[in-house]
Amino acid sequence: MKDKPNTRKTGNRYEDMAALAMKKEGYRILERNFSCKTGEIDIVAREKEYLVFCEVKYRKTKGTGDPTEAVNYRKQRKICMTASYYMMCKNLKDDVPVRFDVVSILGDEVRILRNAFPYCL
Repeated sequence: MKDKPNTRKTGNRYEDMAALAMKKEGYRILERNFSCKTGEIDIVAREKEYLVFCEVKYRKTKGTGDPTEAVNYRKQRKICMTASYYMMCKNLKDDVPVRFDVVSILGDEVRILRNAFPYCL
């Protein structure tokens, strides 16, 4: 029987890559792996005036599809609900500019997609 890989350890490695790329682009990382009953947000950051909720997706090769394809509407809704809860927990006002980004990692290539999807509920 083949050992199952440690998915949390693997996820952390790619989230580390994403956070490093984001820092190089001027993001300030506020929190990682924020979770609540509705879901999890991989990275919460600030870029200029924006509060950014970021999903990190990795694929070894394109054979399993582009990483961004995994952030479907259902996943976007979960991220948005979790972001709303985060803002409530942190007592942030509704007028804080919010953005939803996706960091796509394909092999060793890291791409940051700013404003990857709109707020949806």
